[in-house]
Parts: sequence; structure tokens; C-alpha cells
Amino acid sequence: MQNVVLKGYKDGYEITLNAEADFKVILTDLTKLFAELQLEKEKVEAKSISFDISTGTRLLDAEQKQQVEKIVSRYPLFSIHRFTSSVMQIQDALDMIESRTVHLNASTIRNGQVENVKGDVLFVGELHQGGILRASGNVFTFGKNEGIIHAGYPNDAEAIIVGNIHATQQVRIADVVDILEEDQLEDSSETVVFVNDLHVLEYTEREKVKMIRPKLFTRMGGY
Repeated sequence: MQNVVLKGYKDGYEITLNAEADFKVILTDLTKLFAELQLEKEKVEAKSISFDISTGTRLLDAEQKQQVEKIVSRYPLFSIHRFTSSVMQIQDALDMIESRTVHLNASTIRNGQVENVKGDVLFVGELHQGGILRASGNVFTFGKNEGIIHAGYPNDAEAIIVGNIHATQQVRIADVVDILEEDQLEDSSETVVFVNDLHVLEYTEREKVKMIRPKLFTRMGGY
């Protein structure tokens, strides 16, 4: 197998690096490839080209990526669009799994405290006034809610909040905030909060989730 393989596609170019090859050899072959490409470009009309660098089952560290970028930077008409790989760091994998997990949380969150959750949270604890429950995903709450509930932190506007939030001070989804007035909402565990097409928080009933967030409904298996 060649150490460096160039392929052209309808939407661009990809250079595949042999995951089994010595990295110094790959750098040498990359240098030869771009020198040849430069000669070809000089014979035709100059047009910039961006490459995807695919490393297969090899993960390049920051220094190795810089070495590849240094080679490409010698040629102004060439650039790297992105590095891709078929594997990921263990920590990245764990973070991805965690972000897709529904976490059961029974904490008591007092005034001035912030409870951060990565992924979705099923909250059955107590959220006091001045406390903040913050999740990167959706918030499903069956607990006491008198503080601030923040779903989709920091920028997931597709997240929702489900549960009895009539006594909550504020609800937030991504960067959208609503300060709740007394008696603004019914005392009901069926309330759903979501960001509508106008990027405004809207309130509906739980039975409408399938319509407003069909992907979430499918992932969760329905209610």
C-alpha cells in the first residue's frame, strides 16, 4: 500500500495517509506529492485547492498536524480543509457517550449553587430559588423547581425542558431566557419548553413533543 494516496472527488480532494507507515516516511512522501502537484499547477491556470487529510486508524497529535501543515504552507495555492480519522481519543469517546446519556440527579441545589450536567438530565431533587440546574442536553424534571433551569447549555437550541416549572424563576434554553411571572404557567408536570422558529421560548404540552422534536422522540423511544 502506498504511504500517501491522493483522490479526487466531486466536491474536492482527499489525501489518505497509511496508518501503518512510519510518520517520517509519510512526511517525505507528502513533500514529494506537493512538489509534483505544484509543477502540474504551474502548467495550467492557477486555482487554489483545499485538501482533506484522512489518517484512517492513526490519530495525529498537534505536533504531527503542524508538521503536515508546514509542508502544505510552502505552496500558497494549497491548503488543508480538515483532518479526519476513523477513530477517536478514548476521552472524546467517553465524552460523546456521556453527552448522550440521561443522568438521574437527585441533588438539592441551593441559592448561589450551580449544578452542571453533561447530556440529558432526569431531575428528581430540589432546586431552590437562586440555584441553577444547567444541562448541555434536555431537562426532564419531576423535582421541586423554584430556581433557574437551563437546558441546551451553551448553544443547543434544539433542547427542551419537560416538567412542572410553574414556580421556577427562570427557564433558559441555549441563549434564550424567559423570566416567569407568578401564575404564568399551570401547576402541571406536562409542561414543555422549547425554542420556536422565531428563536423565542414557547410553552406547550408533553403530548406535542413528537411534533416539535421528532428526532428526540424517536431517540428516547417515545413517552
